[in-house]
Amino acid sequence: MFKCGGKIPVLEGERIRLRRMEQADSADLFRYWSDPLVVKYMNVPVFTSVGETAEMIDFLNGLSETEDTMRWGIELVQEQRLIGSCGFNTWELSGAYRGEIGYDIGRDYWRQGYMTEALRLILNYGFMTMGLNRIEALVDPRNSASRSILQSFAFHEEGLLREYQRTEEGFVDLIICSLLRRDYDSGGKYL
Repeated sequence: MFKCGGKIPVLEGERIRLRRMEQADSADLFRYWSDPLVVKYMNVPVFTSVGETAEMIDFLNGLSETEDTMRWGIELVQEQRLIGSCGFNTWELSGAYRGEIGYDIGRDYWRQGYMTEALRLILNYGFMTMGLNRIEALVDPRNSASRSILQSFAFHEEGLLREYQRTEEGFVDLIICSLLRRDYDSGGKYL
C-alpha cells in the first residue's frame, strides 16, 4: 500500500517540474498567494508576508510526513522558479482508494497550459503510483476556470454540496467532481 513518508517525488513534465516546496521558494509563492484573485477560491486568507508563506510551506511539507497531504510546487523548468502549487489535499487507501486534489497558479501563468500539464502529472501519479481508484476535486461553482480544466480531463460533476465550506464571506456551496481510474484508463482529451 502506498506510503508517502514525507518524500515528495519530483515529477517531470515538458515545461514544468513538480517538486517539494522549500523555504527558498517563499518569495515566489508569496507573490501568488498574496494576490486576492489567486486565493479567491482557496479558502485561505490573502497572505500578508513572506514569513507567513514560509510557515505554510513548512506546514504542508509536515503534513506529507503524516500521510495527510502531498503538495508539490509547480516549477518552470527554464526559469527554475515556482509559479504555483498542486497536489493531494487528502487521500485514503484502505477501503476507499480515493484522493482529493487542489491547485493554484499565479495570475501571470493563467491560460497557458501549465496547470493542464501539472494535473496530467498528478493524475498519473495518483492512479499509477498511489493506486487510487477515484480522484476528487471540490470546486466553487463560480470558479469557471477550474470547472473547465476538470471537464477537459473528463471529471464528472456529481453534485452540489450546499454550504459545505466556511470562508471569510460565509458558507459557500461546492461542486464535487470525480475522475475514476476506469475513465482515466480509457483516455480523456488530455490524458
